[in-house]
Order: sequence, then structure tokens, then C-alpha cells
Amino acid sequence: MSTEPVHRPSPAARALPRPHDGVWPGLAEVPVAPLRARVAESLFRRAVRTLPVTVVMPDGETLGTGGPRMDIRRPDAFFARLGTSSKIGFGEAYMVGDWTSPTPADLLTPFAARLAQLVPPALQRLGRRWVEARRPDDEVNTLEGARRNIHRHYDLSNDLFALFLDETMSYSAAWFPPGGDDLAAAQRRKIDGILDMAGVTEGMHVLEIGTGWGGLAVRAARRGARVTTLTISAEQASLAERRIAEAGVADRVQVLLRDYREARGSYDAVVSVEMIEAVGERFWPTYFATLDRLLRPGGRVGLQSITMPHDRLMVSRGDHTWIHKYVFPGGLIPSVEAIEANLAAHSSLRIARRRSLGQDYARTLAHWNARFQERRACVAALGFDETFRRMWEFYLAYCEAGFRVGYLDVFQFSLHRR
Repeated sequence: MSTEPVHRPSPAARALPRPHDGVWPGLAEVPVAPLRARVAESLFRRAVRTLPVTVVMPDGETLGTGGPRMDIRRPDAFFARLGTSSKIGFGEAYMVGDWTSPTPADLLTPFAARLAQLVPPALQRLGRRWVEARRPDDEVNTLEGARRNIHRHYDLSNDLFALFLDETMSYSAAWFPPGGDDLAAAQRRKIDGILDMAGVTEGMHVLEIGTGWGGLAVRAARRGARVTTLTISAEQASLAERRIAEAGVADRVQVLLRDYREARGSYDAVVSVEMIEAVGERFWPTYFATLDRLLRPGGRVGLQSITMPHDRLMVSRGDHTWIHKYVFPGGLIPSVEAIEANLAAHSSLRIARRRSLGQDYARTLAHWNARFQERRACVAALGFDETFRRMWEFYLAYCEAGFRVGYLDVFQFSLHRR
């Protein structure tokens, strides 16, 4: 099918809370916190002093040792947001134009590389206790909470995602071959890689947890497998069913609007690509026990997961960040150690093989951001305003920087029974 979007507001886009007089709720007023702003400015100046960046103040003053440019246009507002909640305020300041950069991903990369050292450890502990926001109780991924959280992101608009994804509509890390830069081909290679991790072959009944827009289900069906695929996004389910029918495999693929915890039956293989990040730490035991329960004897699981270092997970797992507030409510990226511990404690499964795609994800995000920027007029035509565009741009650049420096990684795992 063609991936060119129809430029009209989707039902989900029309249902989004609209900004009032051009300003989003929560961004209308600059926080009044002069002491915190002064502390934030002092810490920021100290942090960038030795960073390979060029920070330019409105009066022409420059900070940093030279590198990607950051223009601070409204320093009072910038430092007030940073001092009130650095993990949220930095991104909000970009959304409203307090600071900007011609190359956000390049600018954020040096920050990501030294993230743990930018603020002294004692002040980090103090900030977590007294300054930084904690996870809202209403974003816990219960059955109902998970549906609300997923709706806020994946039900934005199918047309919006079609603007920057490739023709496979894959919203996860691609796997580029040496010397190759074709995004669609790299996404198909990634899908084949995870299907191989699960041992999917002709005649199998495969369960997919997290349908996306149907690309993996189509690929598995073309291997001769029968596929049951689960999603809790109504927008995704609708388009996935249409794409599956147009691919000519509707007789071998069943799309169910169902939470993984509600799944029944047994399957020769289970596949789940970058869905565990939306599960939440409280439900990791349930997730891995469910994989074990649904897998037939002798079967394998293909799991693709973004990961973070375990020490960072342990100190930040209760934090409420800009990504949680604006992009993925209720989410938490696990570490490899957390995955191994939950597998050991709550299932009979173990990691038998693994493959890192971290640098491939950085390249994937760069492709997405370039396509998003090229089609910014189409984004506006869908009913999304300039603040949303800057939010999405920051999100893609922020993630790309994390994968570039190894603060984030992504693995394909083959899980076997012990």
C-alpha cells in the first residue's frame, strides 16, 4: 500500500486537548522560583564549561569549549524551568523556544555522554528527594491505565506516524547491513532477525505482543506461519487490519484488541518488539510469566527491548521525566540485568542469544527526524501546532543522542526454556 498520508486531522488528533490561545496547558506560565533558577544557572554554567558545545547567550556571551550550537534566547525562563524540574524543564524550554539549536541531536550528544557527571552526586540525590517530580499514580499500567497511556501516544494519528516512518510502518530499531542505508530494507532485516530469534517457520502458530501497524505479522505470515497479534491501540488495530488484508495474508493473521495479560492459548513461538518498555516495573513479573505461560514446550521467544545501564535504572526508576510527561506515560526502560532477574524469578525462560542494535537505532532515529522535518507542512496540515512539532523534534533528537553515546541500547533476545 502507499504510505503517503491523507492530510486531514484523524479522529484521535481531533480528540487531543487543544492549546488555549496558542499555548499548551502547563507551558503558559514561567515558574517563579528565583533561588532555584540561580542554582540552576550556576550548575548549568559549571556543566557546560568543559563540554564540547557552543552555548550562546542573548548578550553574545559564549560558554563551552566549542562544538554544536545552543542558543539560549530567554535565559530567565530557561533557568526557571531548569531549576523547577530539570528532567522536564529542559525539554519544555525547547518546546516553547527558550532555547534552540540548528542540530539538536548533535547538541544533545555531549550532554548525554556525560549525563551522570553533569550534576554533583550529592546534588543529584538532593534533587531526587526535593526537586524532581515523581511518577504520577494514575500512570500505573493496570489494564485500564495501560490503555490510557497507550492511547496518549499511539492513537495520536496514523497519518502522523506515516509521515516519518518507512513503508513497513515499523516504529522500532532497524538493523542496517554493512554499507547499507535503506531504512525499509533495514526494517525488514530487523523483522527477519527477531523472527529467526523466535525460530518462526512454516506451519507454526505465532503470538505477537504489540501489533504496531502489522509489518511483523505480515512478514511472519509470508513465512507460512499463522499469527495472532495483540494490541490495545484502536488506531493501530484499524490500520494494521487494512494493511494485512492488502498484503493478501488476512486468512493467516488475526488482530485482537487485547492486553497481553488477557491472552489465552498456547503458541509455537512468541514475539514482542519494543513493547516491554510500556509494561512498567511493577508488571515485569507478570509480563515474563505470561510469555512463559503462552509458550508451548520446545518453543522460543523473540524479544526486542531497549535497555539502559543497570546502575542508571536503579537510581532513576521512580523519576518522572520529560519523556514520561509528553511522550510515553507509564513507561520504563529495563536493564539487561533486570530482564535476566525477572526471567529467573518468574519464568522458566533464559536468554540464549542476544544481538545489540544500539547504533542502528541512532541511525533509525536520524532517518525519522529528517523525514519529519522534511514534512513539517504536512504535520501542520494534520492539525498539529508548532509546539507539538518542536516536542516531537526534541523527542527524536533526545533519543538519538542517547543511543549514539551508549546511554541507551537495544537488544534482540532469543529466549529458551531452561
